[in-house]
Amino acid sequence: MRVEVVTPGLATSVQDAGRSGYYHLGIPPSGAMDQLSYRAGNLLVGNPETAASLECALLGPDLRFERDTRLSLTGARTRFTVDGEPQPADTVVDVAAGQKVSVGFATAGARAYLAVAGGFEVPEQLGSRSTYALGGLGGHRGRTLQAGDELTVAGPTSPPPPGREIPDELRVPLRKEYELRMIRGLYDHRVQPDSMDTFLAETWSVASEADRIGYRLKGGTPLDFVPREAPFGAGEDPSNIVDACYPIGSIQVPSGQQPIVLHRDAVSGGGYMMVGTVISADLDLIGQMPPNTRVRFTSVSLDEALAARADRARWLDKLRAALVG
Repeated sequence: MRVEVVTPGLATSVQDAGRSGYYHLGIPPSGAMDQLSYRAGNLLVGNPETAASLECALLGPDLRFERDTRLSLTGARTRFTVDGEPQPADTVVDVAAGQKVSVGFATAGARAYLAVAGGFEVPEQLGSRSTYALGGLGGHRGRTLQAGDELTVAGPTSPPPPGREIPDELRVPLRKEYELRMIRGLYDHRVQPDSMDTFLAETWSVASEADRIGYRLKGGTPLDFVPREAPFGAGEDPSNIVDACYPIGSIQVPSGQQPIVLHRDAVSGGGYMMVGTVISADLDLIGQMPPNTRVRFTSVSLDEALAARADRARWLDKLRAALVG
């Protein structure tokens, strides 16, 4: 089945669970920024939970479907309509051949996920259908959608009936303020202890420079660095280090001014020190932060991070139990 892209939205892209195993070669994982909402959408329409969906950032697309189908919209709250008629989020929705599906501006959260029964069919590249636009890899022609594009949906399938919903207790909550748990290191020793305490105590806000590569934060006090003699291979700026690898979620602070949290399309290494790394269980939250969202960092231990990861896995198990079968 073909799907016409009437208008593309702000930065709509095909995403799946991501591309693992190539970050050491400079190819990031990509994939849905909010994996929980993405997987919930697929499960809702009867797809494998890692089928390809559309990630709609801040403003979604207008799409026209060639045949009857069923779909769902999860994640960010938007004005979601079929031929102008409002439709519920987190619910299986019927769409007839020729109807136009519209995903408007996000009114809460930042990214909505449009899952269609059967899943979007684009070629796998390096084991994933996810778009890595910076590298022109994967998705639909390696880029975000444009007006006039034609997408293909796999099928036929036997999706669940319209009206099926995600239980209230398993819907992803959307807030205006978040706490992000982080593990300190590898370079927090470069910051004066009282300055690091201030970093953790203050509330930051998401800047306009926030995308799939990284989230810049503003509004806090600049870091105070421990004096040093710059090592060979590092620049003179106190935040420079000899080039090192970056994990997804790492928090670098160029010149000590504004933290940048790296996300799923980030570069794999560089020369800025990192004060810590946001734990994997909290990375989905970042994907739902529009500009001006308020953020605080909380330092946790590795054991606490692993416990949070296990909690997230149990939440997914409950979602599968509620929607599969």
